Amino acid sequence: MKDSRIGECLWSIWEGEGYKPELPYSIVYYTEDHVDLEEEVVRKALASSIQRDGIVYSLAQAYGAIDAGFILQGWVGTSSGEMYEEVCSQDGLDASGFALDRVVSVTFVEVPELV
Repeated sequence: MKDSRIGECLWSIWEGEGYKPELPYSIVYYTEDHVDLEEEVVRKALASSIQRDGIVYSLAQAYGAIDAGFILQGWVGTSSGEMYEEVCSQDGLDASGFALDRVVSVTFVEVPELV
């Protein structure tokens, strides 16, 4: 169980649709809004999430994973009545041109998975 620290809820593992990975073996984290990973509080929150999720063993490894990762800012939305999120354009259109609801800006960080 994750403990309560500042920034704990900022980052989640992406379980939605439409994100195309850049790395062959990776885990994708995301947070709402376009955030700057140069800001220490943002970076520390992500590193803590990566470590607590068991992706790496130490914070040093988590910071290394962030540095070796891929960062993308974009948008996600949901379809009416659906629970899952899907990558879309700023205008709310998915890859098929279907209009999504509740479009929000997000930052994705794809980190290499230890294999």
